[in-house]
Amino acid sequence: MNQEENILGSEKIGRLIRKFSVPCILSLLVNSLYNIVDQIFIGQRVGYLGNGATNIIFPIVIICLAIALMFGDGSAAFLSLRLGQKKPEEASKGVGNGIALSVILSLVLCILGGLFLPQIINVFGCTPELRQYALSYGYVIVIGIPFMIIGTTLNSIIRADGNPRYAMITMILGAVLNIILDYILMYPLNMGVRGAAIATITSQIVTAILNVAYIRKFKSIKFEKSSLRLKLKTCKEIVGLGISSFITEMSFVVLMAFENNLLSMYGAQSEFGAEIPITVLGIVMKISQILNSIIIGIAAGSQPIIGYNYGAQNFDRVKKTLKYVLGISLIISTIAFGLFQLIPEKLISIFGSEGAEYTKFACMSFRIYLMLCIFNGIQIPSGIFFQAIGKSIKSVILSLSRQIAILIPAMIILGKLYGINGILYAGPVADGTAFIISSILLAIEIKTLGKKSEKDKMLLVDDTSTDNKLTKHVVITIAREYGSGGRYIGRLIADKLGIKFYDKDFVTTLSEQTGLSEEYIENNEQRRNTLDALNNGYYFNLSNSDELFVKESKLIKELAEKESCVIIGRCSDFILKDNEDTINIFVYSNMEDKIKRVVERYGFNQKDAEKEIKNIDKQRSNHYKHYTGKKWGENQNYDLCINSDALGVEKSADLICEMIMNR
Repeated sequence: MNQEENILGSEKIGRLIRKFSVPCILSLLVNSLYNIVDQIFIGQRVGYLGNGATNIIFPIVIICLAIALMFGDGSAAFLSLRLGQKKPEEASKGVGNGIALSVILSLVLCILGGLFLPQIINVFGCTPELRQYALSYGYVIVIGIPFMIIGTTLNSIIRADGNPRYAMITMILGAVLNIILDYILMYPLNMGVRGAAIATITSQIVTAILNVAYIRKFKSIKFEKSSLRLKLKTCKEIVGLGISSFITEMSFVVLMAFENNLLSMYGAQSEFGAEIPITVLGIVMKISQILNSIIIGIAAGSQPIIGYNYGAQNFDRVKKTLKYVLGISLIISTIAFGLFQLIPEKLISIFGSEGAEYTKFACMSFRIYLMLCIFNGIQIPSGIFFQAIGKSIKSVILSLSRQIAILIPAMIILGKLYGINGILYAGPVADGTAFIISSILLAIEIKTLGKKSEKDKMLLVDDTSTDNKLTKHVVITIAREYGSGGRYIGRLIADKLGIKFYDKDFVTTLSEQTGLSEEYIENNEQRRNTLDALNNGYYFNLSNSDELFVKESKLIKELAEKESCVIIGRCSDFILKDNEDTINIFVYSNMEDKIKRVVERYGFNQKDAEKEIKNIDKQRSNHYKHYTGKKWGENQNYDLCINSDALGVEKSADLICEMIMNR
């Protein structure tokens, strides 16, 4: 067990959270302030129409960020996975493909943005009064798209290479340069919104150049030009690993598209007009994002602590960490709530002084739209808590429910009923509903925390003979359909050949090496739900399943090198594909026989048995395809595919043993 794992289980929780949270908070705050700084200068020098224009262009920026994070986080996860498998050459190719994809797509987006910007801004609710400012600002921003995407992609890869300090420095330098150039271009040179856009892309260019320069300094891989040559399989895996980040950002784009158009429509019917609501609510959301950034950073800092101690079955420490995070988050959200309710006019004045109607709507927006922002101190940490313990479905529900499932429908319904006021009240409706959902899920999880499920416990023990009957080193991997008897066949093979059998023993060994509980490993390995793609970590680049796969791959290789053995599942056929002394078996059976076996062994009724078989086989198939890029159960992946009920499990084991002995 390494030093970090030791401190995760023993160090003071407050000290650990500070260690892990501060870098994350700084990173998120820099991103948030990056977007706000332009609006402060524009509001002071140009006015609210200029700020409204930046809110029209902002979704384009988020689309580019979504793509950059997809390639960056995907490449970073690919890098970590391949290094964990001791495959630095493949890791280098993954990084190169991620960079190449970011270059190609960023150039395509730059060209499309330049050609179709007038049409694009219409989609995001641009009004005639905002159009001139939006085009002036937007055309410059479009020029900087390649630098933004490439720089952000590399930022994620640099962090995964073990140099988060360098990544942070380049980001902060860009943000500071943006502030300096904003002042120069908008005050002495009086260049208006175009000056703010030039300041933004100049800082993005500098960040991109610094990050590109790092390519020669990679510590974990040797990067070569050939790594940039695109390979379809690698590209698909990178996109799959990064899709979580893409969907999260794109959900915000969808929200802004709906919001701007609804604000334009209902604002035009109100005393405020269309432009004031678009401008003000955009600013309000960005200010609230500062609050969310701090809470996300704190909660993300707790993720490795909660994940480790949950895995180690130290549930008291999990509860203490969660209580600590919720307490701090609630204090911060309460302070923010007080500011939004008591001094909204002072907050909006930072972005320029306008007329009475502008200030009136700003105060309404802060006080109504952010009325229940205090609940963010519960909802946001809850989502990250479920992510940390590997409950991907609950995590995704909490992460996306507010923006997509609740806020957009609430805006549409309440807007139709109450006009512009209805749009504002959609905010507390979404916050309140998300709070109720997260509180219920969190309460249930805490109540059941630590209770073990016996459903997956096998009736067989893993004890095997060690009277090795083989004359040379052989490793047998067995993949199997659930209920096919494949595990029992593997157990018989090991016993007949006098070699070690690794399945439950494998879990025990992995638990001893990592400090993770056997329950945690069993619940997170060899299975991949559809929603696991959305469960990448906030702080680390790997999901719970990814980290387990890295550790299991290392252990499988160590065991295979040390002794002849039988290994059940865990993509072991793929992990050991370069080993000449490996024999790969796939065991299958018809549904009727599988149902009968599952009913007898696990006490299911027939209907539930069939459902369980289909569910687990689907998860195993997803897991295999995700980590190998191949189809689970396809005959060319194995040396032998056998129907366990054609001969029966005993004779199937005898047949396999005979093949191994005569090979």
